[in-house]
Amino acid sequence: MTATESPFSERGGPIQVFYAPLDAPRRPMISHAEGIYMWDTAGKRYLDATSGPVVSNIGHGNKKVLAAMAEQAGKVCYASRALFENEANIALAERVAGLAGPGFERVFVVSGGSEATEAAIKLARQYAVAKGEAGRWKVLARNPGYHGATLGAAAVTGDPETDAVFEPVMRIMPRVPAPFGYRTPGNIDADTHARDCAQALETAILEEGPDSVLAFIMEPVGGLATGALVAPDHYYTAVREICSRHGVLLIFDEVMSGAGRTGRFLAAEHWPDARPDMVTLAKGVAAGYTPLGMVLASREMVQTVVDAGGFMHGHTYSANPLSCAIGDAVLREVMENDLIGNAARKGALLGERLQALAAQSGIVGDVRGLGLLRAIEIVADKTTKTPFPPSRKTIARIVQIGLEKGLLLYSRSTAGGRYGEWLMITPPLTLTEPQLDEMMALLTEVLSAFEAEARG
Repeated sequence: MTATESPFSERGGPIQVFYAPLDAPRRPMISHAEGIYMWDTAGKRYLDATSGPVVSNIGHGNKKVLAAMAEQAGKVCYASRALFENEANIALAERVAGLAGPGFERVFVVSGGSEATEAAIKLARQYAVAKGEAGRWKVLARNPGYHGATLGAAAVTGDPETDAVFEPVMRIMPRVPAPFGYRTPGNIDADTHARDCAQALETAILEEGPDSVLAFIMEPVGGLATGALVAPDHYYTAVREICSRHGVLLIFDEVMSGAGRTGRFLAAEHWPDARPDMVTLAKGVAAGYTPLGMVLASREMVQTVVDAGGFMHGHTYSANPLSCAIGDAVLREVMENDLIGNAARKGALLGERLQALAAQSGIVGDVRGLGLLRAIEIVADKTTKTPFPPSRKTIARIVQIGLEKGLLLYSRSTAGGRYGEWLMITPPLTLTEPQLDEMMALLTEVLSAFEAEARG
């Protein structure tokens, strides 16, 4: 009996049993993958327009990465950081620090984005204490936003539904509005709204008490919570100036936007006058070949913490040799094959193609993003920007149609859809023009099928 035919077993079962009712339709069973394509055990092929999701930057089955994985596994897979240094950790840290540039000389390696957020917050806090600023502990964030699923990361994640469930077991941090440009309060223009959002940050710092505010964390290019949101340039400049003025650390969450996805190694490079104090990375730095995340900080910040007794934080698998070797091999492939340049070139083309699709479609209200980190917002009425009613479960249905037609899409209705609904279009950085053509043809077919169904 195949997995798709059998019911969930009484014991064990796939991880989906934590998310779906036992009688829910089974998802396809993955068989294998190569490049930007994936196959299920029934032999059906899918084009991954999501990088699975927003992880598989270099595609599947990269032979050089697999060889590096095997080579390191043949030497040693794990060695405790408490007892050993390891060459793979040093090589990865030096590569990332070199790519990130001045101000990011130190790289703390963890196993994913949520861990990176936790580590960044703890490092920032210890830095403040070491400098004699123990009163600083509040970490401001944007609403909506997303920085991870662990309790510390969720505390700075702007999601009212998450807050409602977990508030009793976490300390929710202050939030400021995200500078959306498609829907703005009172229909003011995007520039004005972005200025208002920056001012809201300063107002929040003043109201909380500047001496109590430790940091402000934000995604420079939005992830799933805001649908590839990119603010006007002046917003980033204003945020940097506000944080500097009040001694607040600026943390860029580049778990999704980093590692070349926006056409630069760090999305922060798009705004050189708004350089953050710390950066978190994950997802694309190991491209799905192993769990990996990291925090980038300055030599001075880390040395201050070390001089005060050392970083009071760590995980069993921090900087393990196997993951570090894989991550280094992934980034070597990114650089040797100019995948960052390809993300910039194909990203510009993808943006044009999505804009053309929006002009023809009756349900694509907005296109936004940078490089190969893009999103399209789905609406019932483009004139009024009205979304479909929640009862229709629009985004889930579009994703299902995509599966049926062999296109993998990624979406989330943030806060029950109160900020809108969008689909992330984030193919691997290896994307070719013929693959872009194929992806757009499938996406057009999927959206047309949904629109016909919804209007019918």
